[in-house]
Amino acid sequence: MNGIFNINKPADWTSQDVCAKLRGRLHIKKIGHTGTLDPMATGVLPVCVGNATRIIEYYDKDKKQYHASMKLGIATDTLDITGEVLKTGSYSHVTENAVREEFKGYMGVVSQVPPKYSALKVDGKRAYDLARAGADFEMKARVIEIYSNEITRLDLEKGEIEFDVTCQKGTYIRTICDDIGRKLECGAAMTALIRTASGPFSIEDAIDIETLCSMSDEEIEKQLISMPDTLNELGIIVLNDNRVTAFCNGNSTYLSNCKIIEPTSFDKVYKVYANGEFLGIGEIKEEGLTPVKVLYHSK
Repeated sequence: MNGIFNINKPADWTSQDVCAKLRGRLHIKKIGHTGTLDPMATGVLPVCVGNATRIIEYYDKDKKQYHASMKLGIATDTLDITGEVLKTGSYSHVTENAVREEFKGYMGVVSQVPPKYSALKVDGKRAYDLARAGADFEMKARVIEIYSNEITRLDLEKGEIEFDVTCQKGTYIRTICDDIGRKLECGAAMTALIRTASGPFSIEDAIDIETLCSMSDEEIEKQLISMPDTLNELGIIVLNDNRVTAFCNGNSTYLSNCKIIEPTSFDKVYKVYANGEFLGIGEIKEEGLTPVKVLYHSK
């Protein structure tokens, strides 16, 4: 069994909980997800099974889409509503125009400081472990990109805001809420988060983990999405039929024996086909097309 499941992660489950549940049901060790969701978050969690775990790195450029809710007038240590309240304050001075301007300004290339309660590592240790132990440390700012950031509901009487955001991997929606709360001088914390899409995976097509695990083996296998169907950022190269064995044996092929069908947006990395079959991942180098991941025998 090799492919990807589009899981709708339930609240209060960690991303690793989902993987562990699948390992137990499928009796397969090689299972991994393509991007962590916080326990309180729900929504799209692509989970790779079998040899598909070898292509997780190629989902790094996939855009993520979220629907989030935030509450004004509160700040917590985790930057969401599950954390310890550090302070509360009035948001009576906040205007609709001010809110819309801050969201409008939180676009494009942004420097963002990740939450201390996150899975990122600091000196080899998880940040959330250090935070829980009361350690004194700082998180380094990271440059991320916000492609769109749109308010979908605004209720200033209750101090509630809902918004849709499209961003690159590594963006913390909790930090967006906290940053905007600081700009508005009232504080803010995230109250809910749904990942609605991750690259080609959408919430409309996602399946609940409990539903999936209750299916028969045959039904489960039908839920698997093939690897090449999900690697949208990679272009396509077709090899001459007589180069299949060479590719599968790890040998390079001169570009004169290849044909680029679709350009790639992932450096010089392509999905490789021959005889109508998906062979794996290849990279164009000086010596020609070089195999990076041979996946043909995983079918």
